[in-house]
Amino acid sequence: MRVVVPLAEGFEEIEAVTIVDVLRRSGIQVETAFLEKNQVTGSHSITVAADKNIEGIAVSDYDCIALPGGMPGSANLRDDSRIVGLIRDMAAAGKLAAALCAAPIVLGSAGVLAGKRATCYPGFEGQLGGAIHIPEPVVRDGNVITGKGPGCAIPFALELVAALAGAEAAAALKDTMQVYWM
Repeated sequence: MRVVVPLAEGFEEIEAVTIVDVLRRSGIQVETAFLEKNQVTGSHSITVAADKNIEGIAVSDYDCIALPGGMPGSANLRDDSRIVGLIRDMAAAGKLAAALCAAPIVLGSAGVLAGKRATCYPGFEGQLGGAIHIPEPVVRDGNVITGKGPGCAIPFALELVAALAGAEAAAALKDTMQVYWM
């Protein structure tokens, strides 16, 4: 299994690092991708070195795209035609599209949430592109997983593990990591 995590200026650090860390703990290959430069600064002034340029990303190389939220990171992802196109192509190929916090607005903009159940950070519900808003920490509907906010980063990442590696793998990792909330 391979996952790409795009990082845009202003991303939510706790979400991005949690997604990458939890997936890698489960043995899933994860690469971060930058939009402009490989040193990407998050919304709390933490700079992360991304693995590769978004230009080098091919849909056929990945099973999932997972978007961390944060502002203006989510808006920067939403406004990047390469990201929107990648999400559309991955969804069309039946691959997993996941977004946390404010980032479901990117899925909404890409048109992959219409008629699906989804959650997001409070205040972004109107930008979900026809999704049925469910105010839960993590919502999975088919090949789409959404999470509500930074405090939901671990349950969100564990849901990604369940979708990609199976419920048993997620349960084992939850136990190993001593996650008691969920």
